[in-house]
Parts: sequence; C-alpha cells; structure tokens
Amino acid sequence: MSITDRIISDVGLEAGIAGLTTERIQEVVTKTLAGETGAKLKAYKETCMRCGLCSQGCHFYMSHDEDPSYSPVSKATETMYELMDTKGKVTPERIYEMAQIAFTECNLCKRCAHYCPVGIDIAYVMITVRRICYLLDVVPQYIRDTAHSHSSTMNQMWVKDDEWIDSLQWQEDEARDEFPDLRIPLDKEGADVYYSVIGPEPKFRTQLIYQAAAIMNAAGIDWTMPSHPGWDNSDMCMYVGDWENMGRIKRAHYESAQKLRVKRIVMGECGHAFRSIYDMGNRWLGYKEMPIPVIHAIEFYWDLIQEGKLKITHKYEKPVTIQDPCNVIRGRGLMDKLRDVVHYLCEEVVEMTPNREHNYCCCAGGGVINCGPPFKNTRMKGNRVKAEQLKNTGVKDIVIPCHNCHGGIEDIIGYYDLGMHGKFIGDIIYELMEKPEV
Repeated sequence: MSITDRIISDVGLEAGIAGLTTERIQEVVTKTLAGETGAKLKAYKETCMRCGLCSQGCHFYMSHDEDPSYSPVSKATETMYELMDTKGKVTPERIYEMAQIAFTECNLCKRCAHYCPVGIDIAYVMITVRRICYLLDVVPQYIRDTAHSHSSTMNQMWVKDDEWIDSLQWQEDEARDEFPDLRIPLDKEGADVYYSVIGPEPKFRTQLIYQAAAIMNAAGIDWTMPSHPGWDNSDMCMYVGDWENMGRIKRAHYESAQKLRVKRIVMGECGHAFRSIYDMGNRWLGYKEMPIPVIHAIEFYWDLIQEGKLKITHKYEKPVTIQDPCNVIRGRGLMDKLRDVVHYLCEEVVEMTPNREHNYCCCAGGGVINCGPPFKNTRMKGNRVKAEQLKNTGVKDIVIPCHNCHGGIEDIIGYYDLGMHGKFIGDIIYELMEKPEV
C-alpha cells in the first residue's frame, strides 16, 4: 500500500501545507542540506544498496505482513532521498506524505541499523526529514502543541512553576505518613544526586515522585530536586526537529544542575529524555563533554545494588518479562545492567524473543505517541508484532523502565486484549523495599 492510499487527516499537517509553495520547499531543503547536513547523509544515500535487509528490523514492516512500503529503505527513499534527488522540487502535498511517514510511521528506534550490512542509520535520515518538515511548519498538531509547551514553560505539560513546587511538597507530605523522616530537598547545593523527571510525573504520575523519594530516603542518598525551570528532562522539541528549542531546554537542564553544584544528574525512567540529554541536545549545544555526569535510573539502581544500599524484604514472586527501551538499550547499552537489576528484584524472568538490542520498539517512542489520536490506529496496527511477542511470553507483568514504552505497551495490551500489566522498576522496588514500622 502506498503512502497516498493511507493518508490521515491532521489539522497541523493540513494547516502547514495550506500556504506552502514548491519554491519555499526548495529554499528550505537547499538551505538545510547545505548548512545542517554533510558527508554522513550523502554517504548513506550513495552507499544504500536498496537490498531491503533492513526490512526485518522494522515493526511496521513486520506488522503489515511485510508490505514493502513500510520498509525502512522505502521510507528513506520516499522522503529524504527523493528530496536530495529533486533538490526539494516537490509539491506541498508530497511534503504532507513525507511528514506522515517521518512523524508517524517511524519511531527512530534504530533497530533497522542492526540489520543494514553497511551500517546506515535510517533514524538519522528520518529525523532530518522531520527537521525539514518543522522548518516548513508541517508538523502533526498534537506533537506541535507539546513542543510549544516546552518552548513556553520549559516542560511538556504546561506545569506552572508554583504547581511544580506544590506537587513536590504534596508528595513529601504524603510520603511522611509512611516514612516520617523523609524529605524532598529543594535546591540543596552540593548534593550528590540531582534527580530529574519528565513533565507527566508532576501532572499525572506523581506516585513515581513519591516512590523515588522513598528509595532515596531508604538508601541514604544525598539528593535534591530543583525548584526552578530545567527540572523536566523530556524533549518533544527534539522529535519535531526544533533543534533551537531542544538546545535551549537541554541547556536549562544542565545549568539548573550546575547552579546547584551537584555531583551528577540521575534521570528517572525515561528513554527519549536520556537520548536528548546525552546524545542530541548536548551535541547541538556543542558540548565536547557533558557538563555534569548523567546516568539513567537503571544505572542508578544497579549502583545501589552493588553498593548494598538497596535492601528488599523479599523478591517479586510473579514471573515478569522485560521491555528493552530503544534509547537506553540500543542507544546506551544498558541491557545487562537492566537484567541484573530485574533478576535481583524478581524470582522469575521470562525473556521476550528477540530481546536486548534486538527487542522490538514499543511503537510509542520517537514522538509517535505524541502525534495524538489521529494516528493511534497507525501505532496499534503498526506493532502487531510486539503484541505477539508479549503474548508469547505467557506472563502477565512487564518491567518497563521508560514512560513512552509504558504508554505504547499499555495501548497495545488494551488493543490486542492481552491482559498484561506494565511496571516501572521503581514500582517494584517500592513494593519490595524495607519500610519503617509507623
């Protein structure tokens, strides 16, 4: 099925192409290719043999009965490679099609790169397409609104400064009923750990802040959270191609931690935020090294186990399987540490097949879930293979150390009626950890 046959109406894309001209498209494409890309993109296009070996790596391709139009090489050919061949001389309607492919039919998960015999990173190719679409103002409405929230409030959920502080104080008050000596220290200078989270946590997952505070308290960690903007480590600007605001919010995150002179940043269980901090936002800013060491929650929990600071009363008894988030597994190589942590906590672990760096994407990452309701069916049908992979484990509980993976997999569970349930690592630690008798 060609992209023309599966066009979905989206007000953001429609408004974007309404006043667009071929001349404007050419201007933006020419400027972007000349000023923001280079030898890497040209080498990818020239070395791609159109062999199709990348196809088996794509959940969209596998879930649509190996329809070649969903293969990674087809997506690259129908978007970036066409723009390069035509020097941007395409119609606005063609840009709409390219935007739909780039924003909603590719999760930038990089699984296909493991199958390419010459190592082409199609995720880089597709995010460059998104950059061009952003510069043309052709972006799905829902993810556009989220990026606007970042640019306006420095967090993705329009959380006001006083609401952020209120949420932390609320969770501290709640937690002190269970842990009388617990505090959520704000703006503590020189702390060992600066703990950062994503926007949805203070908005509707506040229990995760409660649990993190409980773990920090029980482990005796010298930690803090900031009262000022910069606390949100997530980054939809990265996924719409708004590099300018991506750099701005990453600088705010680093400078927030630098202001408090902390020793390291520990990021909560989120994959894309981690990618934006250590792999993309920092590079856009021109940092040779990260200004402050950054670790993901998986690494932090692993450290606590190694140091004997994480004490549990018993192991989780029900069998679990493990979701490998793309951005911390393929992107950071934390597959073994993740398993060390889960095996420490759980009696029985049933691996998905395939797993680790070859695990299938949740189909929510890469900003795809943030493109909103118009494209939900695209996500659900585009990851039938994930549903089959989950079902084949025969377990009911999934350890999912990433927010977007939670959203995507919970949608898949509902759509395919799998009867499963996702858990953060923090959920399990909190359930098993020693607690004071009050």
